[in-house]
Amino acid sequence: MQNGEVKEYYHDELNKEVKAIGGRYLLTHEKRLCVDGKEILYLTGYALFDSTCCGAGGCTYAVVQGTIRNWKNRKDENGGFVTDINPIRDKDLQKKIKGLILKDKMLNQMVFI
Repeated sequence: MQNGEVKEYYHDELNKEVKAIGGRYLLTHEKRLCVDGKEILYLTGYALFDSTCCGAGGCTYAVVQGTIRNWKNRKDENGGFVTDINPIRDKDLQKKIKGLILKDKMLNQMVFI
């Protein structure tokens, strides 16, 4: 966490396919992981590239949202849950989290929001 930066995470529906020009993707899991006494929120999913002119392929991925500040503490105008998150900017902590997640999952890509 840097400078008390807080962002809102709007919980997405899991296993809902999203179509894009080159294929589709979906989020499969929403997970929490305890690291150094802090709870981390991350999502996993996969993407398929099967309607692109350049060939076909796919990947599995994780999106690390950050450290949970307030879990599902309110709802948005559509009734979906919102969680307050502190983004993780510390590169050493990112590396540690990446190692812990990769112990559990085989992933092609991981990003920190």
